[in-house]
Amino acid sequence: MSNTPSGSQATSPNDPALDPVRVKRAKIAKWTLLANRVGYLFVALAMALFFMAFLFGFTSVMATLVIVALVIGCVLLAPSIILGYAVKAADRDDRERGL
Repeated sequence: MSNTPSGSQATSPNDPALDPVRVKRAKIAKWTLLANRVGYLFVALAMALFFMAFLFGFTSVMATLVIVALVIGCVLLAPSIILGYAVKAADRDDRERGL
């Protein structure tokens, strides 16, 4: 028996699974996708609450809920959109360089 790895177990030097930068970038991409989805969900919730308040009458509770949902959505969306574009640009730059 040989101690050399078989073809299926051998990894190339450019393997994305071994590159710590690409691993970290993949984690950031996963979290930004989740933050995007949750952020847009809160914006949709704020819109729905606003229209409910418009139809049934504005109260201080409804106004507070609309504002809180909108602020949470914006706080989640602002950095996640920026980081999402940064991850996509870094991936595109790697592909253009052949890495």
